[in-house]
Amino acid sequence: MPQHLIRKLEQFTRLSSEDKWALEDAASRKARLVDPHQDIISEGDNPQHVNLILEGWACRYKHLEDGRRQIISFFLPGDLCDPHVFVLREMDHSIGTLTPVRLAEISGDTILNLTDHHPRITKALWWEMLVSAAIQREWTVNIGQRMGVERLGHILCELFIRLRGVGLADGDSCLLPITQTDLGDATGLSNVHVNRVLQELRGAGLIVLRGKRLTIPDLEALQRVSLFNVNYLHLDREGRHFDTIGSDQVQA
Repeated sequence: MPQHLIRKLEQFTRLSSEDKWALEDAASRKARLVDPHQDIISEGDNPQHVNLILEGWACRYKHLEDGRRQIISFFLPGDLCDPHVFVLREMDHSIGTLTPVRLAEISGDTILNLTDHHPRITKALWWEMLVSAAIQREWTVNIGQRMGVERLGHILCELFIRLRGVGLADGDSCLLPITQTDLGDATGLSNVHVNRVLQELRGAGLIVLRGKRLTIPDLEALQRVSLFNVNYLHLDREGRHFDTIGSDQVQA
């Protein structure tokens, strides 16, 4: 069930029970499991549907001819891998799994039907795409201008806040099931540099890493060190004027 997607979209606007049912129906028609380190769709493929991440982590990436990889974005549970990607004739990047992933394949016709008949879903998807573009801009600034500690701290802040927004954080901690290589490929840092920065963040008491769990004892402190401003994630429910109030809902 796409509960993480629903929770994510409701950061923008309250959805009716009919909206939620339509999303659940769309996500239940075709699901599949993908092993870690496999392509969900590869550069050059013809996209036929939208992939919704239900469980696990994936990434958008580009490979250079010599094998070097740049991770362009992380996909977390509740993320749609581009709501309108099916309009393209050919993928210009790849989407691959970082962990085991369970995903729903949603056809282009289903997406168009959702947007034709559910205006609040349409507006929430606009918001979701604008936030995705804002994250991409911030990643460009991250790689181009921030120093190592700022760069890595910034991405850890973002991942934690995104996970918390869909109910996947437990207090001040969350799962971080990715490798130092993945973090390096996302931040443009070498493995050695990533390791050194993580040790520095640990030594300063800004993060705790135990196995695959990240704890941020003082999020505001990490945000200050990382020059992190949460505004680009647009989590202040500016779309609340699109809220729908039905018989099963109480106005906030």
